[in-house]
Amino acid sequence: MKSKNLAIFMVIVLLIALTAYIAVLGLPMGNYSIVPIKDVIKLGLDLRGGATVLLQAKDDPADPLTDEKMERAVATIRERVDSLGVAEPTITRQGTNRIEVQMPEIQDPQRAIEIIGQTAKLEFRDEDGNVVITGADIDKANAVMSGELGQSYVVAFELKSEGAKKFAEGTEKNLNKQIGIYLDEKMISNPVVTTVIRDGRAEITGNSSREEALDLATLIRAGALPVDLEVLSQSLVGPQLGANSFNRSVFAGQIGIIIVMLFMIIYYRIPGLIANIALVLYMVIVLGVLAGLNATLTLPGIAGIILSVGMAVDANIIIFERIKEELKIGKTLRAAIDSGFRRAFLTIFDSNITTLLAAVILFYFGTGPIKGFAVTLSIGILSSMFTAIVITRFLIKLLVKGGIVKNTKYFGA
Repeated sequence: MKSKNLAIFMVIVLLIALTAYIAVLGLPMGNYSIVPIKDVIKLGLDLRGGATVLLQAKDDPADPLTDEKMERAVATIRERVDSLGVAEPTITRQGTNRIEVQMPEIQDPQRAIEIIGQTAKLEFRDEDGNVVITGADIDKANAVMSGELGQSYVVAFELKSEGAKKFAEGTEKNLNKQIGIYLDEKMISNPVVTTVIRDGRAEITGNSSREEALDLATLIRAGALPVDLEVLSQSLVGPQLGANSFNRSVFAGQIGIIIVMLFMIIYYRIPGLIANIALVLYMVIVLGVLAGLNATLTLPGIAGIILSVGMAVDANIIIFERIKEELKIGKTLRAAIDSGFRRAFLTIFDSNITTLLAAVILFYFGTGPIKGFAVTLSIGILSSMFTAIVITRFLIKLLVKGGIVKNTKYFGA
């Protein structure tokens, strides 16, 4: 029985160690491979750099703000951001009238902020101020080089069928006259109509640079925003600063876990060793769940993980202290373990449930990084309860019932 229990114990420990190894380093398998968890979990802007912009819609009493308008605004902003080539942008509504835009690893954040918040109401007007066509009539728009040497950029556009008819009529009426092109009431070009344009194709000139032409083409393709937006706040994190924050956070976490593990072994001996094994499994579970949920890890999220590590260790300490108290009043080792876990359960359950409720409230009412902290803390709490109450108990009872550990001194008593 002793050798059988020892073998089961060793197999469990090896499986946990192998799982942790694969989680940290991955596992090549020919044409397939298991990638490390760290390569699966996405990092937030504060860890890899980027820009976050919070926009607020202006409510007009003459044209009230609606959910439909906000959804259209989100879709328009998404198309604009996608046109900038931003990888994995996150665009979400905040409340009834706010939109948060997160753009990781963006090269020119200020340019992006200017584009996504611009109303981009495009109109072609004749000399009398009559609207010939609007941006809604344009089907395609692209920035192209113009001139024999390609020394300037223009925006070439194609009109929808109905827009082409209106433009043909407008250019015919205004032949040898000017048709001004206005973006948000600002004239960007005022060309003279020299011929009637019937094929629905034309160019917008007057762009001073390639970037200006590209931005104008992007705004035209995405269309005008259905509401006016103002920038409430913006934050920029450089990629180097983000990488430094991540590396320092991971290093701090590693140092903290090592210190905790050493303390547990020195003070609690065999139970401390088992608690460390459970702690390793706890970390694998937490990171695995985050990867499975496709969660984004932020600095507050790392703080939530580190805090839950402390709670996981705290649960084991409560259990071991209860066992020591039972041993001091003369109970046998097996009876002390059963009684210690039973007495510790309610304390652990009450404290963790209280913290879990606080995390749920933070998630429900919080935004952005606060939600990230609440998610990692919640996952950590549930994982710590499982490893402390189930795994630690199973491993300790396996050693004691098999007669592998008999002396109470191994429990710090």
